[in-house]
Amino acid sequence: MSVRGKNGGSGMAPGGKTKKSMKALVLSGGKGTRLRPITHTGAKQLVPIANRPILAYVLDNIARAGIRDVGIIISPETGGEIRDTIGDGSGMGLSITYLLQDAPKGLAHAVAVGRDFLGDSPFVMYLGDNLIGCGIENFIETFEGARSDAVILLKPVDNPSSFGVAEVDASGKITGLEEKPKAPKSNLALVGVYVFSSAIHGAISEIKPSERGELEITDAIRRLITSGKPVHSHIVDTWWLDTGKKDDLLAANTVVLDEWFTRRIEGDVDDLSRVTGRVTVEKGATIRNSVLRGPMAIAAGSVIEDSFIGPFTSIGAGTKIKKSIIEHSVILAGAEISHIDRLEDSLIGRGAKVVKCHDRHEALRLMIGDDSVVEV
Repeated sequence: MSVRGKNGGSGMAPGGKTKKSMKALVLSGGKGTRLRPITHTGAKQLVPIANRPILAYVLDNIARAGIRDVGIIISPETGGEIRDTIGDGSGMGLSITYLLQDAPKGLAHAVAVGRDFLGDSPFVMYLGDNLIGCGIENFIETFEGARSDAVILLKPVDNPSSFGVAEVDASGKITGLEEKPKAPKSNLALVGVYVFSSAIHGAISEIKPSERGELEITDAIRRLITSGKPVHSHIVDTWWLDTGKKDDLLAANTVVLDEWFTRRIEGDVDDLSRVTGRVTVEKGATIRNSVLRGPMAIAAGSVIEDSFIGPFTSIGAGTKIKKSIIEHSVILAGAEISHIDRLEDSLIGRGAKVVKCHDRHEALRLMIGDDSVVEV
């Protein structure tokens, strides 16, 4: 099993069009406050989905579109970790440049930080904690075919008041934008993936910080619209997940395991264990007298003994699980879970310990940060 996309090293997009002039700007500088305490000790874009960092899926999508030059916006707090984890991008057919944003001053400010890197090239702007269930090739083709100065990826949602919302006319042009409106004029939410021409830089130079003190990309797009620049939409017809909260992250883990994983057993599974469904056991993992029911992913170095691991669970490298029942959870690297009757809908940080110290029987739903200890 592999969920890595082709690296697009040829530089060719669908239809044979080259994307050598197209660049990408990936925003990975946020503080991840909605995922605390996990993000107190790490970047939210590096929280794993099915044992791979969220950011890796974003970069895969960019590489599959034939884009090579990628700038990643990083913060002083987590930039070093992102750089160490992702590297120079060569393994994915990318050339990555890291761009430091000194403070989270808005999406438009991040574009301004990347101005020298971007030059006059058109570029994809992609929020580094978003996952979509499709490629961005057709999105880019909309940009090129419409000769637009901006194309915004949109998704119909049930709760548009929680998002930035776009108004779109019959031709697909965007006529208005609202940020979390109380009375939304459409149900089309901004997904967090955009394509811009170099005209966006002039628009950003003309806007001022919003009431929350940030340079808003929606204000810059409005400036394009009011100045007569063509701004178009592209509707995503697959799933979209913002992984900024625990439940969203667990949902993303479920979708990725369900849609992209196949059965692959490379670790050491003894004869007393039973493995059913689409289960990935990486080389170096050890399974003893346990039941594994997929879809799930178990990383190298994990040891699972006398346990039941249920569907939609990802277990990070070096994790130790003993005499426990776990379902629909994300367990990060180096965690230890012992004698837990039932753990579900949980996000467990790196090196954390969850151990039983009395005989009470109940299901646990936890979100604990790195190196925490929970005794129940």
